[in-house]
Amino acid sequence: MLFSESPEDPFALGHGASAVLDDQGIVVGWSARAQELLGYPAKEVIGRAWQGFLIDARDLGVARAAAADARSKGGWFGILPILHRDGQRVEMGFRARAVIREEDSREWLLVGAPATEVIAWQRDRALLDGLYHRSPIGLVVHSPERTVIRINRAVEKTSGVPADLAAGRRPREFLVDEDAGPAEERVRHVLETGEPLIFTEQSARTRHDPARERFVSVSAFRMEDPSGRVLGVAETIEDVTDRHRAQRRLTLLNEASARIGTSLDVTQTARELAEVAVHGLADYCSVDLLKPVTLGAEPSPGVAEPLLRVALQPPERRIPFQEGEAVLLLPESSQARCLAERRPILERLLSLRPEWYAMDRRRIEVASGLGVHSLIVVPLMARGLILGIVSLWRSRHSEPFEDDDAAVAQEFAARAAVCIDNARRFTQQQSAALTLQRSLLPSAPSDLPAVKVSCRYLPASSEPGIGGDWFDVIPLSGARVALVVGDVVGHGIHAAASMGRLRAAVRTLASLDLEPDEVVARLDDLVSLLAAEREADADGNRSAEDQVLGATCLYAVYDPVSRNCSLARAGHPAPVLSTPDGQVTVLDLPSGPPLGLGGLPFETYDIDVPEGSLLTLYTDGLLEARNGDIDAALERLCDHLSHPADPLDRTCHAVVGALLPTDHLPSDDVALLIARTQVLPPQNVASWQLPLEATSAARARELTAAKLDEWGLTELAFTTELVASELVTNTYRYAAGPVTLRLIRTQCLICEVSDSSHTSPHLRRALSTDEGGRGLFLVAQLTERWGTRYTHAGKTVWTEQLLPPE
Repeated sequence: MLFSESPEDPFALGHGASAVLDDQGIVVGWSARAQELLGYPAKEVIGRAWQGFLIDARDLGVARAAAADARSKGGWFGILPILHRDGQRVEMGFRARAVIREEDSREWLLVGAPATEVIAWQRDRALLDGLYHRSPIGLVVHSPERTVIRINRAVEKTSGVPADLAAGRRPREFLVDEDAGPAEERVRHVLETGEPLIFTEQSARTRHDPARERFVSVSAFRMEDPSGRVLGVAETIEDVTDRHRAQRRLTLLNEASARIGTSLDVTQTARELAEVAVHGLADYCSVDLLKPVTLGAEPSPGVAEPLLRVALQPPERRIPFQEGEAVLLLPESSQARCLAERRPILERLLSLRPEWYAMDRRRIEVASGLGVHSLIVVPLMARGLILGIVSLWRSRHSEPFEDDDAAVAQEFAARAAVCIDNARRFTQQQSAALTLQRSLLPSAPSDLPAVKVSCRYLPASSEPGIGGDWFDVIPLSGARVALVVGDVVGHGIHAAASMGRLRAAVRTLASLDLEPDEVVARLDDLVSLLAAEREADADGNRSAEDQVLGATCLYAVYDPVSRNCSLARAGHPAPVLSTPDGQVTVLDLPSGPPLGLGGLPFETYDIDVPEGSLLTLYTDGLLEARNGDIDAALERLCDHLSHPADPLDRTCHAVVGALLPTDHLPSDDVALLIARTQVLPPQNVASWQLPLEATSAARARELTAAKLDEWGLTELAFTTELVASELVTNTYRYAAGPVTLRLIRTQCLICEVSDSSHTSPHLRRALSTDEGGRGLFLVAQLTERWGTRYTHAGKTVWTEQLLPPE
């Protein structure tokens, strides 16, 4: 086509200069545009040979060559220098074509334009041609009806639709439904609003290859003619799949760093690993750990340990091995090879590996049912030890794994392995500390004449570590009992060990039958001494916080004969007393300073406790476990203690359920001790005042024999008479003031002799020549236990004898 109607075409009608030559080169036609561009009016050029006035002599050879070329081909296109009427040379672009007249004569039609316009137009044409035929960036032109007008070769290659068959179609015929919707909405938005879109990324999976992941960056703009009429929408489409995958892998690694290792729990860490893997890398993920790792132990090098499935994501009941089950590996499996070779195993297409079909038929059937086709197995290694394996699977329409996927899997598995190993080592330390702590805690005695007890101990969650809370129930002389609850500052093995030392010290002090305030004061001295030792032995790099040792403690002594309870506390929460009538009171006893401050006084608080009352001792973790509102927690505690007649275990369970979280362990250790008080029947206690005379020993024998005969314990009469006689005799010889003889019948027979002296009796071995000094020796040989306790008014020497079998 010689003439174009496009306004951009420099040879368009009305824009280019035109002339008509006969076959001999004589000008027979000349347009007004030719006159405008070259300065020659028609009357000056009609009838003249074009080479004579339009061509400079030095360009004549070029002009003749162009004419010869045109004659041989029937047309010509090119650039020629032309003389303007004012003598200047002007570069012009020409199109020449032969026109055959009816009389078989031939004329030549020439259309010319300035060379700069021609070259620019040709460049634009070349660019347009390149966009459609050679550009690697896709180009799609949509009509106002949102159908495709034209696509270029790049889109043809990716979509699988030939360019000549694309016209009239919609994006839904090229893309899968999930990706076609956004693509069509994008075209509609640009068409209606005129707002361009720049570098919008979206998924663009094609119908001819739906399993292949593809992401594109799309820029779109609305096309309009000079009058503003909308002609359609043009889109440029760049394949950014590789870049998107790289960004996704980087995001996955960042996510793995943030989400894996949030706790010091081996199982939780493994599950976090599996969740991250299926979020952006695999369709299924299983984490299998060596059994010792799950228990916190270190796997033995070179020893074939069994594997346990710790995590499986997403849950799938058809998979043979579920969480918590042992995993059996076939020697030829990829997992077994990964363990043996300690390197990642990539199986791009499982169908290409003959060993795959030689495995367990049930597993093959399950894998086929799930559509599994690609596998990566990565070892979990830390500090040179292999902890387990991670298996990543892709199924159905997912693309097979690539080398880059294996590299990413190895990277986040390496990070996860460090977290799992840290959790394993913490579990090991936690288990050791918990074992130590539980070994230091007592089992509550079930048969005491003074109280019935129920207790609970709950260790802290894994984050802070095992703490130093403890409780104890210590039988004392005279059927009395000591109730103890304490809390050592800090967590971990050091706190548990310090707790053990304090508990042992309390038991030792209790055996001395000291008053509660005296027991707490001596504990205070001990804590100060331990703190000084720790500070002296501390490494210079340890912080001052690590060197601090402090504790709180509550010590109570209950006497079932007098119903008196004596208490002292050192910075510990006050106990709660529930009387049989349902009245609940938080005892307002002096708090005292925490143990370890040194030099500050402690006070004993005495209270008479009705029979059947509940005395509740606890550590602060019980009140702080949920939301830290201590007042509200204390109110709930009192509510659940308002029915003292309920079974102790039920009450203890109700308190724990009301005050502690149900979905996780508390953040601090919790010790709870509930004791129901009992009173010895008056008929089981006999007490006499004896004068400080030589005849009191004989009177003691008479009274003892009569009471034992009344109790039906005549078998113990001789022994008990001798014991009472010897103790009263010692009082007459070495003490002062009135003498009290008391017999108590409980699970054993107790004989007590009290006086106002604080002189301590000593057991010694008398020589054969000594006339005395054998009394306490006889007492010690004839009784099960004996000892001395001191009060402000004096001392009491006591003995215990086992009752004869019924």
